[in-house]
Amino acid sequence: MNSYTIDGTQIDSVDLKCLVVSRGIKTDKEVYRKFSRSSRLNISPLTCNCIILSDGTIVQMTDMSFHLRYLTGILSWDNLKLLKYASQLETPFALKVKDKKPALFYKNDFIDFVKFPPYTDFYNRKTSSGLAFAGNSVIQGNNWVAFQCLWVCEYAAAGKPCEFCFSGAAFQTLAAKNKKLPEPVRADDVAEIIDYGIKNAGCNSVQITGGSTFDGQAEAGYIKNYLAEIAAGTGKSNITGEILLYITPVNNQTIDDYFALGANRIACSLELWDENKAKFVTPGKTENTTRKRYLDTLEYIAGKYGAGKAFSNFIIGIEEYSTLKAGAEYFAERGILPAASVWMPMGRPVQGSMKAPELDYYRRVKDLFAGLYQKYNLEPPVSDGLNVCVERDIWNYSKTI
Repeated sequence: MNSYTIDGTQIDSVDLKCLVVSRGIKTDKEVYRKFSRSSRLNISPLTCNCIILSDGTIVQMTDMSFHLRYLTGILSWDNLKLLKYASQLETPFALKVKDKKPALFYKNDFIDFVKFPPYTDFYNRKTSSGLAFAGNSVIQGNNWVAFQCLWVCEYAAAGKPCEFCFSGAAFQTLAAKNKKLPEPVRADDVAEIIDYGIKNAGCNSVQITGGSTFDGQAEAGYIKNYLAEIAAGTGKSNITGEILLYITPVNNQTIDDYFALGANRIACSLELWDENKAKFVTPGKTENTTRKRYLDTLEYIAGKYGAGKAFSNFIIGIEEYSTLKAGAEYFAERGILPAASVWMPMGRPVQGSMKAPELDYYRRVKDLFAGLYQKYNLEPPVSDGLNVCVERDIWNYSKTI
């Protein structure tokens, strides 16, 4: 694992990843001109760009100039709203060309040479029915075919999205304007995108994600159809990594059906542990699903299928370390993997702020999760890593301490 020096402080690759993900990057146009034809690199925010540090750590590359323009358009933000948060959205990180190679800088100081994943025409493609890959699916890191939101978040459409959620904000905006909400993505389209990602874009794992629903059984039909189409198309044996499901809590029989159809792990994500803060940050989940349903489902999965088969995502950076620690320990003690997704404040303000935590917060979380993973033998999915999530990076770190 690499070591770097920033503002006189020595940090490692996990620290650097947390800082870059939470603050974004300013990317020189020369980087796009020089590397976009040979790498998976595009000016569109829909293509989920990433950089790869010299030790292999994968890091989300949010180009702030393009991202903020996209944010303004899709969420109908005006310049005055953005101006309010301008000082919180300044980034010290830049991506430039140095010695004919892409390089990461911090306050004009060279940090590391980086790479991009190899070029693929994934984002230029459409399914047989005409559905564009871009805007519906992404490649995360080197390994994952992932989907932003395969079905609408009903909480968001009802005016109670999770504050940090970009997709939820888009659904809320559409509903508020009385515009038609998108239909769930068809199973044959999902299977075709996955098949291409596995066979032609170097992926080996799948992440199925949708919006929260008032009745978890309503989405069960979608998920079962997706899993059946994947099995009939690509075939489970050809997906050499894992299939992860992110779901609304459902009854135990449906959970059993998901595993029988090929799921490797299932997430019911509380996102944060602080119940008072959750009332405001995740109002739909708090009011409609309730914490008890999440915990009951997660504990059933862990109890029947083993340690690490259930996981819950935490949005790292939104709540105080003390409550995050309590939640992560609660899960780990019960065989539930606490996953770690770094909050990207440039998506939406949370509780009136777009200011990311300082380095010390991330380091404490890193050490906490590393200790829990080792103590309870909770290994995240084997992969090169994800753009925003740091659980695999923390697992790698935990093996070095």
